[in-house]
Order: sequence, then structure tokens, then C-alpha cells
Amino acid sequence: MNRRSLAGRLAALAAVTATLGGCAPDGGDDGAASPVSAPPGSTAQRTPGSGGTSARTPQGTLLVTDFGADTVTFVDPAGRGAAADLGSVRVGTAPYGIALGEDGTAWVATAEGVAAVDTRTRVRTALVPHRTDTGPVTTGEYRGGGMGIALSPDGSRVYVGVNVPGGKGTLEVVDTERREVTRVVPIGRRPFDVDVSRDGRQVYATNHDSFDVSVVDTGDWTARRIEVAPYGTEGGLGSWLKPHYAAVRPSDGALLLPFEGERLAVVDPGTGRVRTEDMTANTHQHGVTAGADGTLYVVGTGPIDPSEDDGPSLTVRTPEGDERVVPLDGPHETVALSADGRTAYVSGGFTRDGYWNGLSAVDVATGRVTRLPVGERPLAVAVLGGQGTGAG
Repeated sequence: MNRRSLAGRLAALAAVTATLGGCAPDGGDDGAASPVSAPPGSTAQRTPGSGGTSARTPQGTLLVTDFGADTVTFVDPAGRGAAADLGSVRVGTAPYGIALGEDGTAWVATAEGVAAVDTRTRVRTALVPHRTDTGPVTTGEYRGGGMGIALSPDGSRVYVGVNVPGGKGTLEVVDTERREVTRVVPIGRRPFDVDVSRDGRQVYATNHDSFDVSVVDTGDWTARRIEVAPYGTEGGLGSWLKPHYAAVRPSDGALLLPFEGERLAVVDPGTGRVRTEDMTANTHQHGVTAGADGTLYVVGTGPIDPSEDDGPSLTVRTPEGDERVVPLDGPHETVALSADGRTAYVSGGFTRDGYWNGLSAVDVATGRVTRLPVGERPLAVAVLGGQGTGAG
């Protein structure tokens, strides 16, 4: 396995930061737009797609957040010839993560607030504004507002990580019945991902720009910081070697955070202990999800240094640590699983330049990849009846 030194990684960073912008924050939005007005908070909105229909949404349908189009697109991956577009719903500016409730409601983190979408009728039913002051509503990689998002096990609360440009973020707690923010908890910087413990007693925010995970106790709403920096914190905000997404291991509740196709950080959220295991993909890694059997699926976005690193990929890692790396064509960001665990859907949206408008459907058993044209900069994926969601 490639054992690159931290000094070598920082040299690579200096060579490419000017052209890629990359994961380093506060470097300016890639394609950032002027501030826009927020849509009404409770107006139902639906935009018919090429396959627009009034039929109920079938199980197995993919919900994709269109970071570049302010919508969630519904896609039937079994559509004849190509994925069937079932239409799009306007949810709010620059939608990021998505979480599905058992009642059929999809909760979507946007720059403006948390949108509620009825997945059966494909209509937005609410937009809960953020209580955190995130500045003007904008688009682009570094925009303020909701990022990672997750539901409590009983479905009574939504937890959304809110990015505050230039400062520390917050975890906002949304009451799903009242549809309002009921609590705001300070956390780290730029919370890419939010996850919840199996018993619902803890919420985990993965904070990209502060090299840490915030562990929030849902009993007293206190937050603890666990530094997760297997390469150290040298380079600060300009470093590429920071956490992005996490998965909760089904067997013991440990948090699993991949880094660079080289190291998997295994975090005990109770003790704060962090240890690392070897990985093999040798690529800059972002999205991750865990299957019901503990198999880990990790998205490789592509190289930091093209002369040294490997390209985009999906790593399939068994609970024993054995890995199979499936090459992908073009950058990708997040991953979600079908209900039977046979297909992994990997989004092509990516948070940096170089994204493409589609998904890669990976047959887990064979490694066969089918590219599906979907949405505009699709970032997070959720599957109705599936095992995992994309960003949060």
C-alpha cells in the first residue's frame, strides 16, 4: 500500500489547490451565485420531469438531491432502456443531504432550511427555516446552510448540520410533527455528515474543517469533540486530509471514517479513542455507508495528485477488512444501497469542479457499472426501502 508522507501530501496540495479549489474551505465558491430569495415555507411545489406521472412512487425509487438545480429528482432505476425520470420537486437552494422517514417523508438539507417532501405524492409540504444565521443564501461548495442530515430512530426529530461560512457550525434539531427548529447546538466547522446512534442517545456530526466529530448527547444536549486526524492537522483549513463522511458500524456502534484510500479511522464515540486500519484504494475518499451485514462501501472521488494517486472508485470492504476496489468513470461523492444490498448507487455530483450529471449503479457481486443520467450535479442519494442514504 502506498505510504505517502504528510510532507509529500502537503506538497501535492500546494501544486493543485490553485486549479481545483478542492476540499480546502474559504477559497471561494465554485460557481457561487448571487444571493437569492427563499421560497415560501409551506407551499407545495412540484416540477414534472420527462416521465412526470401522478402514480404513487414505487419502492426502490431513487431520490437524488440536485445541488445545481434546487430540486430532488425521483428516478426509477429499473426504467426500460435508461432510468425513468419520475419528476422533480423544488426543495430549496443547493440541496445537500437527504434522510427518509418510515412515514414516507423525505427530509432535505438546503441552504435555506430543511425541506419536507411527501415521497408518495412527490410534493414539498414544508420548508423549515434555519435558526442559525448563515448569511446570504448562496450556492456553491462553501455555501452556508444545511449539509449532513439524519433522523432519530423514532422519527420524531431531524438533525441537520448547518454550515456557517467562516465560523463554527451548529446542529439544529427539527421537530418532525411541529415542523420547526426546537434546539440549536454548537458543533465544529462545515458538518459534511450527520449520523445517529442505534439507540438514539447520541448524534454524530462529522466536521470537515475542524478535523473532528462532535458527539451530541440527546438527553442534555451537550457536545463533546473527538479529533479525527490520522494525518495530523498540519495545513489547517488548507489541508485536504480531513474527514468527510462517517458510517455507524452495525456490530458495535463505532464510527468509520475513510481517508485517502489508505486509512480507515475507527472511532469509539464513548471513549473518544481513535485507531486506524489499512485501506487499499489510494484515492481521495468522501462518501461512505454501511450495509446491514457490516460491509462498508466507500466512494473514491479521484486523485489529489494525478501523478501519484489512483482515480475514482468504489471500495467494497468486508467486516473482516478485505477490500475489493471497483473503478468508476469520473468523480463521485456519496453512496446508498438498494434494499437487497445488491446494488450501490454512487452520485456523480461531487462537491468540487469536475462533477457529472448522473449516478453509477454498481452491481456489488460482479462489479459491473451502469451509468444513469440523473439530475443536475446530483449530490446525495436515498433509496425508498433501501439500506442507506447518501449524504447524511
